[in-house]
Amino acid sequence: MPAATDALQVESTATNFQAADLAATGDEFTSQEHCNGSITAGDTTDPATVAPDPKSNLIGYYSSWGWKDVVKASVWHGGSWFDAWLTAVAAQVGSVILTFPYTFSQVGYKFGILFQFVYGAFGCWTVFLLSWMYAELKQRKMLQGTLQKGHILQYHEVIGGLVGKWGHYITKTFICLSLTFGCTLQLIACSSDVYYLNSNWNKRQWLYLFGALALPCVLIPTLHNFRILSFIGIVTTSITSAYMTTAALKHGQIPNVKHSAPDNMVQFFSGLTNILFAFGSHGICVEIMEAMWKPKNYKYAYVCCVLYTYLLTIPNSTSVYWAYGDILLHNSNAFGVLPPSTARNVSIIAMIAHQYVALMLNITPIFHMWEKAIGLHLSPNYLLKSFARVPVVCLIWFLALAIPFFGPINSMMGAFLISFSVYIIPSLSFIYVYRSKAAREASVWKPPKLFFHNWFTLFCISGFVATFVLVIGFGLGGWASMTNFVRQINTFGFFQACYQCPVTGKTH
Repeated sequence: MPAATDALQVESTATNFQAADLAATGDEFTSQEHCNGSITAGDTTDPATVAPDPKSNLIGYYSSWGWKDVVKASVWHGGSWFDAWLTAVAAQVGSVILTFPYTFSQVGYKFGILFQFVYGAFGCWTVFLLSWMYAELKQRKMLQGTLQKGHILQYHEVIGGLVGKWGHYITKTFICLSLTFGCTLQLIACSSDVYYLNSNWNKRQWLYLFGALALPCVLIPTLHNFRILSFIGIVTTSITSAYMTTAALKHGQIPNVKHSAPDNMVQFFSGLTNILFAFGSHGICVEIMEAMWKPKNYKYAYVCCVLYTYLLTIPNSTSVYWAYGDILLHNSNAFGVLPPSTARNVSIIAMIAHQYVALMLNITPIFHMWEKAIGLHLSPNYLLKSFARVPVVCLIWFLALAIPFFGPINSMMGAFLISFSVYIIPSLSFIYVYRSKAAREASVWKPPKLFFHNWFTLFCISGFVATFVLVIGFGLGGWASMTNFVRQINTFGFFQACYQCPVTGKTH
């Protein structure tokens, strides 16, 4: 397959502005695959001497492919709008689909559905802001000639490049912690799920196996190479959601079922932060844009991602809560209440496969951070970079063994990490970057017609999102999550063999 990274070299100021205009419109060369590092400081090659893009003649371009090129493109290379949607959905809905019935037992039907729409809409808004700031930083780097070939921009670099070093380090801290614990939860969820399939091993023993099986994820270079894996992630989580909905409706309500929620402020706000956590896949959104041929389209892909998320989470959470009611308060994993069956076993296997995909997606940005920290990010040595990633997987494996708690950790993450990394930081950063008239006039994008071409409207919405999440998500959600955690702390145990397992000699 012909390489997609054609050289683009700039001589004059006029040509620089032409490149910036293309960046603003999101043309193909703005993506990491087409443009990353193509402009270098001090390069004076005449743009007219650059070889033409082979894709300019599409018929000749694709007719020259062999079967290996077709397979490689179908399975490995994914930079389209559809690929971005696949990746976003696969990252968005992981083990949280199993905890949403538990969340409904805390907040009830009405608030459970309402806040999914609220936080989903907030997530779409902040992705729009991040896309804007990503395009802004790309334009500035092109004008400065500081793009590096092979360097993958990340969330904290976008914020740091526009806000300053303090923004870089604050954002990096939140993103690194949220992604690390997100990956840890995926491993914990795998052992929790498979325990309902086979309890001959306790959950810690299963974690030994799943941690070892996670090591091959070091071989996947970037989010550009997840097409088939993301597809598997969506199919498997869709199977699980369909099973949970069907099984609950077929089983019907248990005798004397009760639906008391919401009747406890601690449980209520703890549940809301779990919903907030569910829409927290922004930690990989910049890497997805870097992998796209037209990064400006990511914001549309993410809206479709959220809509699909609703199709997965709302039917299954409402039906399982309808069937089992308040007993879900003591079962953060829905597989713990659904009756054993062949269909449940298939669903468990499907969910484990999905959680592995989600783990691989969320750990990839951590790999890039680690590579940059040890000076290997720009190295062309694929095997060396893969080997250097192994300690990251081992750390996450260790954390999963040390803190095997499932539902309570989701709420803690939502309140103290996701609230900032997904909602507050993008909103406040956008206001800060475009606070001056000069910055607004030079902006790579302009306020769209939907918002009356008005900057004030954008600032008001961003300010509202940041304030709402700061009060409800971080403030009240943090208080509730900490209170709930303290209340349950006697049931926790570091390196616990089998958290929330029946007390039998076989499992402990």
